[in-house]
Amino acid sequence: MKKNKVAFSTLGCKLNFAETDTIINKFLKKGYEYVKFRSFADIYIINTCSVTKNADKELKKLVRIAIKNNVNGFIVAIGCYSQVNPKEISLINGIDLIIGSKEKFNIINYLTKKNNANIYSCSLKEENMFIPSYSKLNRTRSFLKIQDGCDYKCSYCTIPKARGLSRSDNIKNIIKYAKNIIKQGIKEIVLTGVNIGDFGKIYNKKNESNFLELIQAMEYYLNDIKRIRISSIEPNLLSDDIINFISKSKIFVNHFHIPLQSGSDEILNKMKRRYSKKIYLERIKKIFNIMPYACIGTDVIVGFPGEKEENFLETYSLLSELEISYLHVFPFSERKNTEAFFLKDSITQEIRSKRSKILIKLSKKKKYNFYRKHINKKKNVLFENKKKSGFIYGYTDNYIRTKTNWKSELVNKIKNVTLLNVDNCGNMICK
Repeated sequence: MKKNKVAFSTLGCKLNFAETDTIINKFLKKGYEYVKFRSFADIYIINTCSVTKNADKELKKLVRIAIKNNVNGFIVAIGCYSQVNPKEISLINGIDLIIGSKEKFNIINYLTKKNNANIYSCSLKEENMFIPSYSKLNRTRSFLKIQDGCDYKCSYCTIPKARGLSRSDNIKNIIKYAKNIIKQGIKEIVLTGVNIGDFGKIYNKKNESNFLELIQAMEYYLNDIKRIRISSIEPNLLSDDIINFISKSKIFVNHFHIPLQSGSDEILNKMKRRYSKKIYLERIKKIFNIMPYACIGTDVIVGFPGEKEENFLETYSLLSELEISYLHVFPFSERKNTEAFFLKDSITQEIRSKRSKILIKLSKKKKYNFYRKHINKKKNVLFENKKKSGFIYGYTDNYIRTKTNWKSELVNKIKNVTLLNVDNCGNMICK
C-alpha cells in the first residue's frame, strides 16, 4: 500500500523545532512517510512564528514552494501565527487548514480538504495544559521543551497571545524524557521554552519547583549525558545561585543567551521589560568573574518607538563595554496585537536599518574577538553530521563553531581538539 507523504517546515524558535518533531512522530506512527519540504508530498505543514513580519513573508514563500511541488497538496499552517492571526492567514491563497497552538498536536484529526481554509484555533483561556515535546531527528542535539507560555506583558511581544500563560512540565517527567533522548545516542540536550527561567508552574497553579531545582535534578540523575545547554533566560530570572551552579557543573555548559533588547532604561520601561540596565550589567559581570571563557549571546531590538539617537547610543555603548560574544539584532517590527503597535514617535525604516547594520557590525567584531581569545586553547567539540567542501563542523561547549577535515568517524563524537585560527567565514579551524 502506498504511504501518504508529509513534509514539514519550521519557522522561529527552538521550541517550535521541538514541537515539530513531536508532531512528525505522530504522523510516522500513523503510517505516513516523512519527506523534505522541497519535494513532492501529499501534505505540507508549516509551523509558524508570530515574532516578526519576516516570519509572515516566509510563510507565504513556503506556501508557494508547496504549491510548486504539488498543486493538489494539502497545505496546513500551525502554531503561533495561526493562533494570533488565523483570519489573516486564511487570505493566503493555497492554505487549506489553519490550526492554533493547542490543536496542532491533534492535527491528524483535522485533515479534510474543503473549498475554503478551515480554522481551528482555541481561545487563550484554554491554553493551560503543558504538552511535552522534544526533537530527535538531529543525531547530535535534541531540543527538550520544559516550559511554555509567558506571564510577562512586554509591549512589543505577541507570544503570550500565541501561547497563553506560563506553564511547565514537572521535574520527574523532564528527567524521563531526557533519559529517552540519551538512549538514542544524542550527546547534547538544549532546554527550551518561552520563558524557561519561570519554570515551575504546573497548569497555572503556584510554582511547585523552580529552574534551579530542575537543573540540580538533571545534574544528579542524568549521568550519561555529555552536555546540557540553556537556550535563553531572562536577566531578572538568572540568579547568582544558577550562575554559581553552572560554573561548577559537569554537564551544563558555559553558554548563556540573555536578552537585553535595549541598553536604555527609558526604552526598557516602554518595552515593559522587568530589569534595568544596571541589573543586566551585573549579571554579565557576575558570569565573567567566575567563567572568563563563557559565551554570552544577547537579543537587541533597534528602532523601537521613541528610541532617540541618544537611546541607541546608550545601547551601543553598553554592548561595546560588556563581554558579549554575539548579538541577535532585530529591527522593531509592528505587531497589531501588541501595545507597542499604538505607541507614538515611530522610527523610520531607514533609521531602523541603519542602526541594525551598526549593531550587526559590532556583533561580528565581538564574535571574532571571542574566537581569537581561544586560539591555541584545547576544547571539546561535538561534531555534527554536516559535510561541506571536505570539512566537518561542530561546536565547543562554549558555542564556538569549529571545522576540521571530514572524517565520518567524527560524526556525533566529542573530541578534544586544539583551536588554531578563525577562517573567513567565521569558523574556528581546529585539529
